[in-house]
Amino acid sequence: MNVKGCYQNFIKYKCLLRELVSRDFKLKYRRSVLGYAWSLLNPLLMMLVLTAVFSQVFRYEIETFPVYLILGQTIFSFFSDATQCAMTSIYASGGLIKKVYVPKYLFPLSKVCFCFVNMLCSMLAVLIVMAIQRVELTWTVLFVPLVFFYVFLIALGVGMILSVLAVYFRDLSHIYGVLVTALMYFTPLFYPVEILPDAIFKIDQWNPMLHIVTYFRNVMMYGVCPALRDNLICLGFGCVFCLIGAVLMKRHQKNFILYI
Repeated sequence: MNVKGCYQNFIKYKCLLRELVSRDFKLKYRRSVLGYAWSLLNPLLMMLVLTAVFSQVFRYEIETFPVYLILGQTIFSFFSDATQCAMTSIYASGGLIKKVYVPKYLFPLSKVCFCFVNMLCSMLAVLIVMAIQRVELTWTVLFVPLVFFYVFLIALGVGMILSVLAVYFRDLSHIYGVLVTALMYFTPLFYPVEILPDAIFKIDQWNPMLHIVTYFRNVMMYGVCPALRDNLICLGFGCVFCLIGAVLMKRHQKNFILYI
């Protein structure tokens, strides 16, 4: 299918995509007293707990540590939640897939979109913490849509790859939980990247979330204009993962009904 065909296919099923995202929101906050307020409260509560632990116990020399922490936590939590939800999206939708034809990429895409909207809601918590800590926004916040675009691409690509693999290998969900935890510790969320040994830092350059988190903090917290190299690295990771995910999806989607 060419680019024009892919676009037309997406437009044809955009209403279904909207319904899938809306369904996820209704299911997540069903019978919840606070409802959508948890999108704001979750990052705030996690920030308070982690700030109490890492700023007092480890005492890293990081100015305005709560802001440093919640910026990294918010963007990494989106990646973690989006990829884990996308991973189970296809085989969890087996009932619908067996009844009608639906482009299979819509299922991981809907999960990533749902988590993305949730992250946008969580940005209010980020702004509250920045205001309390008196961290001023600068013109570099204009680059925030770019970093959101990059992390969305990365999460979508990884999510599609995982969703295809999980159809054949259900234990992947347990393995990936361990892997994403390891990735969290390799990403400087609650410690400065400078403390990493040189050998670990060189390996960590292949960690896309290291570049995404650093980019996000630079434009939100430090007022640093991202270099062209930073943009190319983040975009490169997103394009590579999306390309791999799209190829896997196209090659294997006809077999999904045999395994779900």
